[in-house]
Amino acid sequence: MQWILYFGGGIILKNAVGFVGVIVIIGICIMPIIKLLVLTAIYKILSGVTQVVADSKITDLLDQTGDVFKIFLAILSSISFMIIIGTALVLKISNSGMMR
Repeated sequence: MQWILYFGGGIILKNAVGFVGVIVIIGICIMPIIKLLVLTAIYKILSGVTQVVADSKITDLLDQTGDVFKIFLAILSSISFMIIIGTALVLKISNSGMMR
């Protein structure tokens, strides 16, 4: 009967480690997302400011660079979301196997 208590404690410990793992993944992914968000805003604002002063080619270059950073931001956000969902699914699958 004592092994049931150890087994339940192992499940609780595994869930806690999994939850902390998801929080760590979010912490790792949030800094590059914020960095790309700031870079996108800087290039878009810079494009608007240089429109008055500089040639239209330079303005278009800065605007397109901001668009590229926006695409990078979308890619990074979606992959971060998929990693978090994948980690949660692995935790859920391993829990259902232990409950039988």
